[in-house]
Amino acid sequence: MQHSSATRRVILTGDRTTGPLHLGHYVGSLKNRVTLQTTHQQYLLLADAQALTDNAHNPGRVRDHVLEIATDYLAVGIDPSLTTICVQSHLPALADLTLLYMNYVTVARLERNPTIKDEIQARGFGRDIPAGFLCYPIAQAADITGFKATIVPVGDDQAPMIEQTNEVVRRINRQAGVDVLPEARALIPRIGRLPGIDGKGKMSKSQGNAIPLSATVDEIRESVRRMFTDPNHIKASDPGRVEGNVVFTYLDAFDEDHVAVEDLKARYIRGGLGDSLVKKRLEDVLQALLAPIRDRRRALARDPGHVLQVVKRGTARARVITDVTLREVRTALGLFTLN
Repeated sequence: MQHSSATRRVILTGDRTTGPLHLGHYVGSLKNRVTLQTTHQQYLLLADAQALTDNAHNPGRVRDHVLEIATDYLAVGIDPSLTTICVQSHLPALADLTLLYMNYVTVARLERNPTIKDEIQARGFGRDIPAGFLCYPIAQAADITGFKATIVPVGDDQAPMIEQTNEVVRRINRQAGVDVLPEARALIPRIGRLPGIDGKGKMSKSQGNAIPLSATVDEIRESVRRMFTDPNHIKASDPGRVEGNVVFTYLDAFDEDHVAVEDLKARYIRGGLGDSLVKKRLEDVLQALLAPIRDRRRALARDPGHVLQVVKRGTARARVITDVTLREVRTALGLFTLN
């Protein structure tokens, strides 16, 4: 049953526009978004401004993926009549809120954020950290509070970002003397970060170990063929390890016949089951999952004007909402106004 918009809780989520969405996005968030849009007021943010924090040298990459990711959203089943799809850089209230919130967060607190620390190390910034990158937890707080979201679907590695958002909320409310902003909670999926097909870290478009949602039949087959399994499982008769075996991790995530998967695991552990048979099952599962998404994506690609209009309408709706939030925060803090 669909809830009225007046009673539905607000969800904000989104993606950096730096590359195509992949299976890690699907299992970690996209699948949930399709379900949640019928019971919540959901906003999807095409986070191009955040993407610039470490891509300012290549703005074309950021620009070119705005509509590409919007197309992915529609292809997986996001309904623009239920979910508002909007472009971050075209919501000026979010930038104003970011600038305002910077006065309530210290540099030391930003540097202690474990998510930021890990990402700085992964990018090899050292001390040459772009200021925009260091401050993106503040910008994320502006995104969340701009929509007054109370639920934010994230991976477990992003939970510290929600904690920092709530710290900002409490400081603003305390300064204002009234609860002008709500706190948010992280919604962490059952399947967290999906490993890359090489078994090295999480699936990532930048690492080249991802399967994009737009993957062709041959690309899916080749990706599954290359997947990391158990290096000691040389012959089918050898006992194999399931832990750390990417193929079984993907079967757990995508194969809906859990009984059959558990049977495969038992046979693999005993010995007598070859990698090729397990990979064939996974390929069949992924081909069936991605074929309709790929077909819808191709149809959408034939009418790029439709995708652009969806994004324009969504951004216009989001601008009204975020502008109201900015006015409320400024008023509650007693800031100067020309109105």
